[in-house]
Amino acid sequence: MKLSEGVEWAIHSCSLLAALPTGAALPTRKLAAYFELSETYLAKNLQLLSNADIVTTRKGPGGGYALAKAADAISLLDIVEAIEGRSPCFSCTEIRRRGPTGIGDEAYKRPCGIARSMWKAEKAWRDELAKVSLHKIQAMALEETPDAQLEKAKIWFEEALA
Repeated sequence: MKLSEGVEWAIHSCSLLAALPTGAALPTRKLAAYFELSETYLAKNLQLLSNADIVTTRKGPGGGYALAKAADAISLLDIVEAIEGRSPCFSCTEIRRRGPTGIGDEAYKRPCGIARSMWKAEKAWRDELAKVSLHKIQAMALEETPDAQLEKAKIWFEEALA
């Protein structure tokens, strides 16, 4: 399975929005600049997050994007599904029923072991993503980010929100 880079961008953007003071928002331009991303592509991902009620937009001075709910109420699965959709990663077309050895559909009582195994693996993956909140991601980032970068981030936030 391969996820688009939009998933990474969305999680990082949401993590940054989670660090904003209550009532604050950041425009796409500033979010894109913070990570040196394409503003146009980021805007498309932010729109998908907005459609999924993960972020909200605020108009006027100081407007932009903010989280639509608390960081502990947003899971990684929520963000992944907002960007990639909810369709299953694996699609079984029952090719075992085709060809010279195939027999009537009534002989197949359940999906094949390949499909069952793939669906089980995907369920485990989705279950794990559902357990990780944006709040937890933010806490991990605070633990792992070098102090010098945190200091630079603090200055950036002060300037961006001024």
